[in-house]
Amino acid sequence: MAVYDTSVSAELLTGMRLARASIGRGELVVIPTDTVYGVAADAFSVAAVTRLLEAKGRDRTAPPPVLVPGVPTLDALAATVPDEVRALVAEFWPGGLTIILRARPTLDWDLGETGGTVALRMPSDPIALELLAETGPLAVSSANRTGEPAAVTAAEAEAMLGEAVSVYLDAGTAGAGYDADARLGSTIVDATGLETPDGKLRIVRHGVIPDAEIVRVVGADRCA
Repeated sequence: MAVYDTSVSAELLTGMRLARASIGRGELVVIPTDTVYGVAADAFSVAAVTRLLEAKGRDRTAPPPVLVPGVPTLDALAATVPDEVRALVAEFWPGGLTIILRARPTLDWDLGETGGTVALRMPSDPIALELLAETGPLAVSSANRTGEPAAVTAAEAEAMLGEAVSVYLDAGTAGAGYDADARLGSTIVDATGLETPDGKLRIVRHGVIPDAEIVRVVGADRCA
């Protein structure tokens, strides 16, 4: 286990190189995001996702979200992307909005008991985006033990996850770009209901993006 200060160029280069290698070996890496620190694993490695859930003290009934490097990956992973979702992505990605959609049934992964869905987000943190651009989609959950506050520093993450993580990328305190408490994490919306003409989007976690902003973009008639 090693911690790298990404504000130091030499440590950034070394940390990113070792983070990529660790992900490739199915190990866990803690990364900064624009909300809180996340613990990341190869989304397409069953063993890595299992390791992530075990590190957090979760079981398969709490599958991790998937972080993506850009909007094209949204179309590659989601079976359908309603127009309202495209409007949300245009407004809030990269940023603190996670969107639950139907996953493509052909995807060769096992994130847990998802019911055929996947929770997707494009973060705005440059370190996270650089790593995602090189690794592809990563299963990422907040870097804390279940029941503990989400970590907003690498030190907080290390105190909870310790040796379960191979590499910690330290970028200082996360979440400074939001008015809301970053420990709330991203706002999560379930957009699967929008697949039908009369269906509605549901806000399933109130996070750093205010509910009113979601309603503004989608329209009150399309929000539950």
